[in-house]
Amino acid sequence: MLRLRRFFRPPAAAEPDRLDVDLGDRIVAVALRRRDGARRMTLRVSAATGAVTLTLPPRAPLAGARTFLDAHGGWIAQRLSRLPERIPFRPGTILPLRGVPHRIVHETQGRGTTRVVPDEAGEPAIAVRGEESAIPGRVRRFLVAEAEADLREAVARHCAGLGVSSRRLTLRDTRSRWGSCSANGSLSFSWRLILAPPHVLDYLAAHEVAHLKEMNHSHRFWRIVHGLCPRTEEAEAWLDRHGTGLHRYG
Repeated sequence: MLRLRRFFRPPAAAEPDRLDVDLGDRIVAVALRRRDGARRMTLRVSAATGAVTLTLPPRAPLAGARTFLDAHGGWIAQRLSRLPERIPFRPGTILPLRGVPHRIVHETQGRGTTRVVPDEAGEPAIAVRGEESAIPGRVRRFLVAEAEADLREAVARHCAGLGVSSRRLTLRDTRSRWGSCSANGSLSFSWRLILAPPHVLDYLAAHEVAHLKEMNHSHRFWRIVHGLCPRTEEAEAWLDRHGTGLHRYG
């Protein structure tokens, strides 16, 4: 009897989610994203994070992506060189709190608390107690807590003005938007709004609360926003000029 031997093709190796590009002075990891509607390869460098992403058509070969990246290494290097310098949370760093420059001060005595105090020159400072290695995390948690307090107050005030209520308020470190409103009435904001002047945070709160009435950007929606926040245009102009820079901190 002739027996037919079954042959099994081994599963294809999983495609990597990133490729490294040698820019001469450093190696940069480029994230790979396949998109159904893409017709050609496109490169993007995030102004907020410096992350480099290559978007590919569904059937584009990985070897073609490698060639494309090697050919555009100079473009990637140029875009990265234009990005603003990152600013870590460490002693001596000056960061804006509600738009006002504050210097981070390390206090070695006492428990690990974080608070706003005047420094030795009488200028605003964020004083952090405890181990120096814990400063970045404590500063971030302090800023998130301050942002939540300000946003809860602003959201409650604007909700009262419209006669509406929100279900939940959450804070995230979003890159593409400053706030959002879900269909069930939950609001989400970037904690980095605490770094902006108060009228900017107030505008974003008004913008998302207005979506509780109008889940669109119609003329009626914008009338509601302007009614809640007369400084809407000023706040939007500030975000256009300075918003990306808020992502440098931390």
